[in-house]
Formats: sequence, structure tokens, C-alpha cells
Amino acid sequence: MRIGVLGTGMVGQALSEKLSQSGHEVVIGTRDVDAALSRTDPPRPGLVSFAEWHGANPGIAVGTFAQAAAHGEILFNATAGNASIDALNAAGPDNLADKILIDVANPLDFSAGFPPTLTVANTDSLAEQLQRAFPQAKVVKTLNTINASVMVDPGAVNGGEHHVFVSGDDAGAKAEVTKHLRDWFGWRHVIDLGDITTARGTEMYLALWIRLLGPVGTSTFNVHIVR
Repeated sequence: MRIGVLGTGMVGQALSEKLSQSGHEVVIGTRDVDAALSRTDPPRPGLVSFAEWHGANPGIAVGTFAQAAAHGEILFNATAGNASIDALNAAGPDNLADKILIDVANPLDFSAGFPPTLTVANTDSLAEQLQRAFPQAKVVKTLNTINASVMVDPGAVNGGEHHVFVSGDDAGAKAEVTKHLRDWFGWRHVIDLGDITTARGTEMYLALWIRLLGPVGTSTFNVHIVR
């Protein structure tokens, strides 16, 4: 399948690499291709630069947001939440129309330092903002409650015995995304929370997720729903 991944950060890289290794034709999108490919400094200790990452994954094409969106039969929004609407406008509404847009971004605001706050909460969500801004896209919120490595390898936590969630207004799109979560990444437990407004809950969960980092001692964890 042709897949467009918008965003060249850690999440976009993890998704693109996994999907490419699984045989999909992936274009990873960025605002400025030359600038992205010239990044030779790691974004932070322990990570590689985008140039080094792309050198290790030459089968993944790098394009503009518009090129990635035009290429993809299914799209991932892996941009920073506070830049997502601008990035999707750059991708072009026509390139999003009638396509599933898997939104994995979170509306985190680091302007006052760490821990971040949310730019939107309680009565709205980033996913809802994207659906309103691009009504012809089929927005499905998922994968935003875990780190990038767990997104693509749920077996790394408790043998895969934990949950991921989907939210969206289009039942068919959610069913297709649920199938892809299982087939592409190995997720065994997927809970459909309901319409796009339920993304408020998963986005606001990030406030707890961030505060668990210290006590848990790792970002490689997740929640398992038991009853």
C-alpha cells in the first residue's frame, strides 16, 4: 500500500521504518526537504539525526507534505500537535479528501517548559480540530497514548497484553484502522471509544502519561484494561 507519513520526528521515523520494512511504499513528508536532509545533529542525546536515519532507510522517500499526502492511500499525522493544522494545510485539502487520516499527534505545549500543558482540552481536542478543518478527510485518532517504539512493537510491553484506542466519526474508517493496527503493528487489543469527541480522553491522558515517566523509569509502558 502507498502510505504518506507527515512529520519527520521520532514518531514519523518509527512509523515509516516499520511500514517500509513491511513492504509498503512510504513517503515521509516535511515542510522543507533540503533542510530535513541536511540535519546532521541529533535532536537530543540518544537519538540519531534525520540524515543518519534516512541513510539507514534509503527505501523511504522524503517529500514535501503535499507530496507525501498525494502519494498516500492512507495518511498518518505525526507532526507536532501545535503545528498539525498548518502542516495539513500545506499538504493540501484535496490530497486529504476521502482518505483515512490516522492522527497520532498530541496537543502538547512546551512553551513554559516541562511538563507541558495541553493547547486544547475538556471541550475540544486536536483530532476534532483536524476533522473540522478538513471535513472530507476521515480522521481516526489512535496510537497517541504510547511512545513511538511501542506504537510499532506492542510486544515490547507485557508480551503485547495491553490496549490501544481508536476514536472517529466514520465507522468504516475505524474498522479499517483497527485491522491495520493488528496486521501492520501487531496490536491484539484495540478498543473503539466512539466518535471523534472521545479523542479528548486519550489526548488528556497524556498529562498522566508524562507524570508516570519518573516513577515508572521508562517511556516503554502502557495501560491494560482489566475487568
